[in-house]
Amino acid sequence: METSPSNLEDGSSPTPAAKSALATVGRQLLPFVIGGGSGIVATTCVHPIDMVKVRLQLLGEGSSSKAASPLAVGRQIVAEGRFLDLYSGISAAWLRQASYATLRLGFFDRFQAVLVERAKAKDTTIGFGERALAGLGAGGLAAAIANPSEVALIRMQADGIKPKAERANYRSVIDALVRIGKTEGITALWSGSYPTIIRAMATNFGQLAFFSESKNQLTQRTSLSERNVTIASSCVAGFFAAFFSLPFDFLKTRL
Repeated sequence: METSPSNLEDGSSPTPAAKSALATVGRQLLPFVIGGGSGIVATTCVHPIDMVKVRLQLLGEGSSSKAASPLAVGRQIVAEGRFLDLYSGISAAWLRQASYATLRLGFFDRFQAVLVERAKAKDTTIGFGERALAGLGAGGLAAAIANPSEVALIRMQADGIKPKAERANYRSVIDALVRIGKTEGITALWSGSYPTIIRAMATNFGQLAFFSESKNQLTQRTSLSERNVTIASSCVAGFFAAFFSLPFDFLKTRL
């Protein structure tokens, strides 16, 4: 319901109906805002580790020599440039989190809410299968939408291992997206999308579904405090997210 023009002109407060509508919209958007914000903070903290991981995966491509250690690769990156080179591609990582993390957590919350309402209508509760379905759907849909930022991120992180004469030297994620689109076509921004989507589905299956199920089971079956339940559930979710997603992450980077 819209606030009447007279209310706007005389400076009066919004009507209760308008306040209720705004509160409803705020509740709907909150999971998306929390997902995007937490994703950006997290990726800022772990980006150097992700940078080393990508370099390790790319350096091993087609090589039969002894694999380098993560520490050695990290030292090499710093030695060839500067410490901040560990943050190469951070703008693409931020864009990825602002899109992918925002959407996946928001979609998961909405999908799960729909399943909960359907279960209530049947006088039942949702189980692990429904949570897994919500996680798979949320991850796949979010990854499909956010794939261009994933392509830009990998290109920016991989640029440093090329000979200097062949480097693209992307200035930012926008520069990378524009140049890739112009030189290779718009469809290039969705290259490798299949393993990226499968990886996202695997990650969300391991992370969101296992977190939600673990929290539900621990709350029902133990006397742990809410804080300890959340911590334990997060540990379980983190393990299974990495376990299920790593093979697809390797394929995604190579493609």
